[in-house]
Amino acid sequence: MTIRDASSLALDLAAARAVEADVPLQMDEDAFRGFYDRTSRQVWAYLHRLTGDPHAADDLLQETYYRFLKATVRLESDEHRRHYLFRVATNLANDRFRRRRVRPVEVAGDDIDTIASAAGESLDGTLHVSQALAKLGRRERAMIWLAYAHGSSHEEIARVMGVRTGSVKTLLLRARRKFATLLGRHGGAS
Repeated sequence: MTIRDASSLALDLAAARAVEADVPLQMDEDAFRGFYDRTSRQVWAYLHRLTGDPHAADDLLQETYYRFLKATVRLESDEHRRHYLFRVATNLANDRFRRRRVRPVEVAGDDIDTIASAAGESLDGTLHVSQALAKLGRRERAMIWLAYAHGSSHEEIARVMGVRTGSVKTLLLRARRKFATLLGRHGGAS
């Protein structure tokens, strides 16, 4: 299934369920398709990093947009909508892990390059970076991804992860230190 197919499926499913429940959708079809085109690749990449499984990312992407469309919260701007999507995606991925109780598979090579270069790491030991990322917890991996590969601010990370903004700096520092230790760097993360 392509990302475009997921867009149509999410919209069709949400529209059908909205009619059944007599609930208005968050956006009209054209507005949704435009928003989906601007955000779906980022949300899919985030879900893929959390799950390590492209098929699970496809399923969770569809469910994320379905829940977005049927949300009853007032989302004023594209930025607010984007943060809401990442929050829903994070919750769905966490629910999936609770149900399955399995560790995600190793992160793909292209993803490693993105994260490693964004974090300022050398790409010489890609396999080593992959092993280090695989040993991080879901929350740590998500925070590192959001901060370095996605460029999210502490406030944005806090909203997505469901933590206080003041906690993000500490949690991110711990995740970076653990990542650096796993990479074999001593003395903490830069």
